[in-house]
Amino acid sequence: MLKLNPIKSDKIWGYELWIASTHPNGCQEDFRSFCGGDYPLLVKVIQADDTLSVQIHPDDEFAVELEGQGNRGKTECWYVLDAEPDAKLVYGLKEGVSERELRAAIEKNKLEQYLNFVSVKQGDFIFIPAGTVHAIGGGLRLMEVQQSCDLTYRFYDWGRGREIHVDKALAVIKENKDYPVGPFPGNFECQYFSIEKIDVKGGWSSMCPRSGERPAPSDFMLLYVLSSDKAVIRNSGDKFSKTINAEEIYALAPGERITVEGKAELLKISAR
Repeated sequence: MLKLNPIKSDKIWGYELWIASTHPNGCQEDFRSFCGGDYPLLVKVIQADDTLSVQIHPDDEFAVELEGQGNRGKTECWYVLDAEPDAKLVYGLKEGVSERELRAAIEKNKLEQYLNFVSVKQGDFIFIPAGTVHAIGGGLRLMEVQQSCDLTYRFYDWGRGREIHVDKALAVIKENKDYPVGPFPGNFECQYFSIEKIDVKGGWSSMCPRSGERPAPSDFMLLYVLSSDKAVIRNSGDKFSKTINAEEIYALAPGERITVEGKAELLKISAR
């Protein structure tokens, strides 16, 4: 078991913490050594003091077509850790908007009329398949699980003057109406990852599955701490024992059994 230390990146709207990453743009070398290579997921904590740009990410096929071999797409999700009372995010476009209308609105810095704004609160969950128009609003702190990809096409930036990528964004856009925003259901899985919420009240034990003699990086599991009341985590044989705290994350090796004792809320994250 390995406790991962975050890599901080300051932004004009707040900051990101890359808390589980082997991506070249922010690699935790101890994590890469622990899992033996390229872990297919990237986990972040995002502190949005101001609104982020409106963005779209490519899927696997478009990532290769537009950026070259070796690139992944970026399907992601958000778990709301904290939210101000009026916090909102952008999730998709309003019905019936044409490409011509979108281009004209971007040129005039008036895209807001076509964006779908959604109010969110602590504990809400948002799934963002590649191709979905989205933006994080100010006053939000999120935990993000995504494919290990750093490709972002900035579609609209609220007149802040940074580079935008309208042609690429429109090429990869896919409207998504099948995943409502709301409280995390307890379990979620998609093509790339699965997430399970664990409420520990006394004790909980789990083993990271082992699929073969030589496990792949994708076989390693992550355990993210949502909250802890002085709970303690141990692995098999009591070789590792530590009091856990909110927003810490641990990597578990295939075949490793861990126990959490006390009171805590956890998210178990696995690559698929």
